[in-house]
Amino acid sequence: MSETMNIEVHPREETGKNANRRSRARGKIPAVVYGGGKESVSIEVDRKTLVDTMKGHGGENPIFLLKLGDKERHAMIRNMQIDPLSRQVIHIDFQRVLMDQKVRVAVPVELVGTAVGVKVDGGLLDFVTREVHVECLPGDIPKHLEADVTNLHIGQHFEARELKIPEGVVLLDDLEKVIVSVGHGKLEAEPAEATAEPEVIKKTKAEA
Repeated sequence: MSETMNIEVHPREETGKNANRRSRARGKIPAVVYGGGKESVSIEVDRKTLVDTMKGHGGENPIFLLKLGDKERHAMIRNMQIDPLSRQVIHIDFQRVLMDQKVRVAVPVELVGTAVGVKVDGGLLDFVTREVHVECLPGDIPKHLEADVTNLHIGQHFEARELKIPEGVVLLDDLEKVIVSVGHGKLEAEPAEATAEPEVIKKTKAEA
């Protein structure tokens, strides 16, 4: 389940591209907090503090307790912009959440075991759906959902209905959605058909 991470944030007095560049030069990440029936607030987060806080906290949907002066608010990251060259975070969108109100999020699927169709029969595993959508309270968001593929033979598949769903979590996706399937391995090339030799008809002198 999701863990709550405390992190101190600071208000941004200036906004805009130039102000954001200056913020990043000081080791900060520009961000905004929105939702929850309140106005959006421009903030900045210390980059090193954020990285250190998130180390060791697995999961795709962490819950943050943002501390702004004497105010606190739970929030989730809804969008994170990454610089394509430096691969550093350059902006974050936080959405306010209430711990007693359900949210809808995407949760990654993790495969468990080795399919017998792959291990014994030489088939190929096709991981079709790598995440599914669920609804639950923020504190109940699972880090991942497990799909046990151990008993899958060639020609069989694993559907969303077979995922291990924790109590308090509701799967929103189609129950028949294919998560993973096992197909045949690389097919052997079919032998090329023999090319028939053209029949040579000898003409008699008279026919010539």
